[in-house]
Amino acid sequence: AMGRSSFSAPLLVHAHAVVFMGWVVIYLLQNTFIATGRVALHRPLGWLAAAWIVPMLVLGCLVTVELARQGRVPFFFRPLQFLVFDPMSLFTFAGLTVAAILLRRSTEWHRRLHFCAMAMLLGPGFGRLLPLPLLQPWAWEATFAATLIFPLIGVLADLRRSGRVHPAWGWGIAAMLGMALATEAITYSPVGDQIYRAVVAGSPGAGVPPLAFAPPPGGPPPE
Repeated sequence: AMGRSSFSAPLLVHAHAVVFMGWVVIYLLQNTFIATGRVALHRPLGWLAAAWIVPMLVLGCLVTVELARQGRVPFFFRPLQFLVFDPMSLFTFAGLTVAAILLRRSTEWHRRLHFCAMAMLLGPGFGRLLPLPLLQPWAWEATFAATLIFPLIGVLADLRRSGRVHPAWGWGIAAMLGMALATEAITYSPVGDQIYRAVVAGSPGAGVPPLAFAPPPGGPPPE
């Protein structure tokens, strides 16, 4: 609707879109089933959700690599940082989701960890709502900070309801912050540079400096 994509996108992009929007549907259904007392539907869908994580990881990483190899990383992100933070976000999401599944018999842990995992996926959504070109060079950091809003609201809700914060929020937020710190550490390290050059070798992306911002689509602003 905003003209940032079209149906002429490659099949890989469409598959990515269907799978990730599918997760949103699953998440909403799971919450609806619990809210309406339909636990018998919630449980089998939970196992489908567990399997659904696999294509999410595969397609998310493939799309990220393809954009980096084509030299088409959004101009307000550093190409190397983009190559790192997308998979890191996905694997953190997967880790929190698996933890939530393993703790499914402890409802208070289960739902809070799932909530933090879902918050991890909201970066791209905020990326389309925030004025990221104006936030350069901190565009990614801004989207990450926005995702923290949701677990922090959960913390405030706990305080308001019971006067104490459930420890699941601490673990979830710590995982999110750990992902951000690891992303920054890898991005500005020789290891990150080697990863980037190995991924883009032999492709148009090899000519794109790993930490340089591309010019805006309309070209650099006039001086």
